[in-house]
Amino acid sequence: MGGNENTAPQEERKIIMLVDDNQTNLKAGKEMLKDHYTVYPAPSAQIMFGILENVRPDLILLDIEMPEMNGYEAIRKLKSDPDWYSIPVIFVTALTDTGSELEGLSLGAIDYIPKPFSGPLLLKRIENHLFIEEQKDKLKEWNENLEKIVTDRTKEVVKLQNAILGTVGDMVEFRDDVTGGHVARTQKYLELLIDQMVEDNIYHDEVSKWNLDYLLPSAQLHDVGKIAITDLVLQKPGKLTEEEFEIMKSHASIGIDIIKKIEENVGSTTFLKHALNIAGGHHEKWDGTGYPAGLAGEDIPLEGRLMAIADVYDALVSKRPYKDAFSTEKAKQIIDEGSGTQFDPKVIAVFDKVADKFAEVVKNGGA
Repeated sequence: MGGNENTAPQEERKIIMLVDDNQTNLKAGKEMLKDHYTVYPAPSAQIMFGILENVRPDLILLDIEMPEMNGYEAIRKLKSDPDWYSIPVIFVTALTDTGSELEGLSLGAIDYIPKPFSGPLLLKRIENHLFIEEQKDKLKEWNENLEKIVTDRTKEVVKLQNAILGTVGDMVEFRDDVTGGHVARTQKYLELLIDQMVEDNIYHDEVSKWNLDYLLPSAQLHDVGKIAITDLVLQKPGKLTEEEFEIMKSHASIGIDIIKKIEENVGSTTFLKHALNIAGGHHEKWDGTGYPAGLAGEDIPLEGRLMAIADVYDALVSKRPYKDAFSTEKAKQIIDEGSGTQFDPKVIAVFDKVADKFAEVVKNGGA
């Protein structure tokens, strides 16, 4: 054994730690392994742990019957330490009963080699297990790389999705030019409401399932149905007639149809589900007198109940051809008066806590 053609270059060698209280076994084991591996002999488990502070082996050959700390105790300590638990351990022992072997494997050993052992058999067992460990490392690296690729691609898709949503929102605002900045402000109001709901544990079961990276951008589609409303109504420089108001109200059901049409083409996604709930629910009222479906109470999607407050608040503080902008104090008063009729009382309680932050959004133009 030990011809030069079988000798691994020193810098490429794997490290084997051989732990045995018998000096003869240590010497014999090192002789068998030295032409192929860098070997660190340790005459006790305590010394092994001392060496481990500075050297990380690729594999440990561990005797069971040792004084002070036996192999079972040693492997328990190894597997309980996050720095060492992944180091593969092979028990090399004179114990040959099935119970001892089963206990060793149950504690985390990858193999069990009885003494006395032959050099070629020991080398082959080590070679096989190191190969398995290398494949596990490669698989782990491959999975991590794949996860990174998927994460990067997902970010690209989300970025593209948000850009498209933003463009659609801008198109709506461009046509409905009296509500400039409305989409950005309402999105910010939503974020403030949701953050406070999380802090106060309001509607926790539902809110905890939301991903704001999808929900908040989807809010940009809340008025998407206005694309289909005639300019004569959408841009009328005055108060709408009853008939015109009915036309304007149809933007909610049109928005639902548009989003459902998108779902038919691309499949249902998280952000489209949120968009549907917001577009279809933000004009419903808590007492059931809203539109387009006349839903009441918690039958109205929670996202829609939140957007209802954000949407009305922004309309109140914005100047229109038929009215001046209300102060943020007056807007808060009107919103509060709608608790239990137009708005969800629980959400109003949340709104009251962040009303000053809403006012800051207005002051800063949506920033």
